[in-house]
Amino acid sequence: MDILSNLALGFSVALAWQNLFFCFVGVLAGTLVGVLPGVGPLATIAILLPITFSMQPDAALIMLAGIYYGAQYGGSTTAILLNLPGEASSAITTLDGYQMARRGRAGPALAAAALSSFFAGTIATIIIALFAAPLAQVAMAFRPPSYFSMMVLGLIASVVLAHGSILKAIAMVLLGLLLGIIGTDIYTGSARLNMGTLELADGVDFVALAIGLFGIAEILRNLETSETREVLTTKVKGLWLSVADLKRILMPSVRGTAIGSALGILPGGGAMLASFAAYIIEKKMSKNRSEMGQGAIEGVAAPESANNAGSQTAFIPMLTLGLPSNAVMALMIGAMILQGIQPGPDIIVKQPGMFWGLIVSMWIGNLMLVLLNLPLIGLWVRFLTVPYPILVVAVMAFSAVGIYSASGTVFSMYELSFFGILGYVFMRLGCEPAPLTLGFILGPMMEEQLRRSMLMSRGDPTVFLTEPISLGFLIVAAAALLLITAPSIARKREEAFSEES
Repeated sequence: MDILSNLALGFSVALAWQNLFFCFVGVLAGTLVGVLPGVGPLATIAILLPITFSMQPDAALIMLAGIYYGAQYGGSTTAILLNLPGEASSAITTLDGYQMARRGRAGPALAAAALSSFFAGTIATIIIALFAAPLAQVAMAFRPPSYFSMMVLGLIASVVLAHGSILKAIAMVLLGLLLGIIGTDIYTGSARLNMGTLELADGVDFVALAIGLFGIAEILRNLETSETREVLTTKVKGLWLSVADLKRILMPSVRGTAIGSALGILPGGGAMLASFAAYIIEKKMSKNRSEMGQGAIEGVAAPESANNAGSQTAFIPMLTLGLPSNAVMALMIGAMILQGIQPGPDIIVKQPGMFWGLIVSMWIGNLMLVLLNLPLIGLWVRFLTVPYPILVVAVMAFSAVGIYSASGTVFSMYELSFFGILGYVFMRLGCEPAPLTLGFILGPMMEEQLRRSMLMSRGDPTVFLTEPISLGFLIVAAAALLLITAPSIARKREEAFSEES
């Protein structure tokens, strides 16, 4: 009965008119950024962080979450119609989705993407509702050494699943940890690593760092290429699926949902990894595997269900453990901290309305997305005719205004410029900014748990090995590092990421 009362509380919060409004705004913005290549949910959430300062915590998180899973829907539209994935997780959908569109079956492809995504979103919401609360109760028993080791595992996982060089990913994590501890010592109150700059007494501005690394840097990279888009002008017809099509997408949607739900929970996982894994498995298990890549509807349903399930179950470790499983979840934790909420397992006790309201809003948002995406396909495609330079100017201006209005200092503009240029340099060097962001978010938390552990054990570092839970996390982290250094695993890892790109 507890689950029913909790869901009733969630519905009472999610159905409040202001939360419904911000849920709609989130999924609408998410669909739009999913449609527009080169924007993406990560940059959008970073850019919109300043406006959440004046919002209630539950409304802010509901809106930001809607942007994330809404982008998975929007990315499939251009992937199917234009062979141009608006979102990285929809790249694999182009293989069969665009072939279906070329054969005059764009309507069924879009309907399959929408329905499989809605199915996955519904199941993922149920999974979160069933398992998030018990997992939070288990996490309440964690002591400081266990928390520290769990965060070490999270950072190692981000390294394992990062694109490109492992050494570069480790370097980015370490840089993030260093940036995270700039400011004032949490125990002594003395300034550290701020180079005598008073503006850094409270540390590096997270919003400036996020917008710079993901928003400004992405824009600068996109300006390098002159993009040409062939916009579809014919009207999409036949959005209803036949009984035969429904039978064909049922099991791929189930398998994709299962894969996405599992990979979304893992640190470093999420929508993109889930969509590629689901497609690969579907090629081996489908009854129509010979059609895969030639316009099979299973090739649309499997990755689209997987990426939506993965984007939603990624909230489980973020909500229950305070551990971001990917860069978007790191931004969500940043939004919670900006709202004065400390992420962790006790959030379900201290903020039950926000916790359950966010979970219920995911199902409501998925329902909104089905109603939004299919009728408004023509509108989304027309957005592709907007010249990219106009979008660049608008995004840059919005970012600058948002940062300045939030901080009220010119120094924050310098930080924005610095991290924007730094993020662009990282992209040119093949360094992913996501591990840096995870290190920046987790750094202060890790330091606090490390120092608590040392105080508790009177300076004995073996406390991390004598506690069973802590030892288990460290063993898994060490095993992950050893595995990826093995030559055969390293080759497969390179092949997998080269296929994604």
